[in-house]
Amino acid sequence: MSSATATAPKRMLARPMAETGWKSWLTTVDHKKIGIMYGALALFFFLVGGLEAVLVRLQLAQAESTLLSEEAYNQLFTMHGITMVFMVVMPMAAAFFNFFIPLQIGARDVAFPRLNAFSLWTFLFAGLFLYSSFFLGGAPNGGWFGYAPLSTAIPGNNMAFYAVGLQIAGLSSLVASVNFLTTIFNMRAPGMTMMRMPMFIWMAIVVQFLLLFSLPIIAVALFELTFDVNFSTNFFQTASGGDPVLWQHLFWLFGHPEVYILILPAMGIVSEVLPVFSRKPLFGYAAVAFAGAAIAFMGFGVWVHHMFAVGLSPVAESAFALSTMFIAVPTGIKIFNWIFTMWGGQLTFTAAMKFAIGFVAMFTIGGLSGVSHAVVPHNAQQTDTYYIVAHFHYVLFGGAMFGIVSGMYYWWPKMFGKMLSEKLGSWHFWTWFLGFNLAFAPMHLSGLLGQPRRTAVLPEELGPTVEMYNLISTVGALIIVVSTMIFLVNIFQSWRSDEKAPADPWDARTLEWLTTSPPKAHNFDVIPTVTARDEFWHRKYAETEAGAAVPIPAGASDDHDPDGDHGEHIHMPHPSYWPLFMTVAFPILGYSVIYRSLIGGVIGALWMLVGMFGWVIEPLAEGDDESAAAAAH
Repeated sequence: MSSATATAPKRMLARPMAETGWKSWLTTVDHKKIGIMYGALALFFFLVGGLEAVLVRLQLAQAESTLLSEEAYNQLFTMHGITMVFMVVMPMAAAFFNFFIPLQIGARDVAFPRLNAFSLWTFLFAGLFLYSSFFLGGAPNGGWFGYAPLSTAIPGNNMAFYAVGLQIAGLSSLVASVNFLTTIFNMRAPGMTMMRMPMFIWMAIVVQFLLLFSLPIIAVALFELTFDVNFSTNFFQTASGGDPVLWQHLFWLFGHPEVYILILPAMGIVSEVLPVFSRKPLFGYAAVAFAGAAIAFMGFGVWVHHMFAVGLSPVAESAFALSTMFIAVPTGIKIFNWIFTMWGGQLTFTAAMKFAIGFVAMFTIGGLSGVSHAVVPHNAQQTDTYYIVAHFHYVLFGGAMFGIVSGMYYWWPKMFGKMLSEKLGSWHFWTWFLGFNLAFAPMHLSGLLGQPRRTAVLPEELGPTVEMYNLISTVGALIIVVSTMIFLVNIFQSWRSDEKAPADPWDARTLEWLTTSPPKAHNFDVIPTVTARDEFWHRKYAETEAGAAVPIPAGASDDHDPDGDHGEHIHMPHPSYWPLFMTVAFPILGYSVIYRSLIGGVIGALWMLVGMFGWVIEPLAEGDDESAAAAAH
């Protein structure tokens, strides 16, 4: 058999093979690289959203300020909310999900690697599409909540960018949720039952189901808003038979589960960090897992507390007031379990531990102010005041962001093989903690004294006390800026350092620490067999009859594997152009909808079809088609 017949002709567009260099990041399907890119993009958008917040706070630092025009203020506070919710906290959680779900369940990658890359690039183009609006007539300016029919009456394409941009971002999260669920349910290591999974994986499952069931709801609302804004339909126009409250129902039926989509990943991270630095297993593992599931289930039954001022019936308001109170129960279970995990433990106050404890404290405050919303008369006073702004920042900044930063400090050596400075980490925590509380605690008081939300100018008639509270909030925001700069310096120093992190710097408990730091491309030389919850800890320690932990001598573990060389063939998916190629179609189609361009729509659709065709005919790995041709001869 000649070589001519044994080798198939080279394809016109060969699958990319580069594993290093900047081009490899554009075509990678490695879950770890995708997780790092998610995190880097989310950090960039955090800086952008933070700049928007600082400008808003400078505008409100004194009464009757003219630093920003009303239009500029509306665009900035709207984009700040959109950015922090959809471009920072959600993708930052996706960064951890991407990097650590396969590692924590003992898998080599996610179930659908190319779909994973597709989610990343879709998210990026959603962000670029939304921010391109600043250069195309104006950014969204109707609030991150986009209340219709008010938002449909705004002239220009501002809210059209909002509706289409969030559709694109939602597609990214929806696709990722299917991928992660498939990975967790089908690719766990042998022996890893559901009740042996790390708590972070449990919270990942809950979040993916929340995304799967809530995103279609907002997709319908955004579809209707797009048509009302762009094509003069009347879904929300009362005079034409529409429903002016329909948007609020659809938005908050998505929006309240979205709160748990944002906070549950941080709960999962904290549930990993606290046991490690308390040197105790998580207290009440099963209760914490099922409380997370209960929060998700009940989260779909409390949305109306966002609408108590709309004018619903007393029966409806009473029912949703009760459900809002009840959802505090599983949340309280988690808080007490975290406290009992630390109680009696050998606490080590690393930067990760400080941020985790800060999460518990700040989230508890945010939860307590949230329960007050369940009291309908009290809610009437709070609605549309800065009391609400204080509440959701204590939940989403004091909760989600504290938890996410805890995860950064904890997993940084695993991701990059280098340590972050504990000294700078301590400075970062205390300045962050101080700045956060100065920025948002006074808003509770200014809100109860009557300061309205969503107003570009602080009214002078509110008096010097409210003005003082706003000045304190602005000072707090500036301290957060300083704190963030400390964190960036820490990252830069870690990147420049040649010092390698220890293999197990924290004496950790879960499987991701079983492999190298940073992990190999295939994660594990041999897929581990799981025999217990906190598998890695049990490989390092045995228990005496008195329950004390005793280190196991190196090499004495039943499945100790010093070199990992078992001759096992490990096949990993090769990079691909097509996820990036396909997602370029989304902004093309988005601009076509906004500017009503038939030609643009055709170009975008054809681009998408070519990408889908290339995706389908692409071999699983470079050389598969040649091997098949050779076998045929």
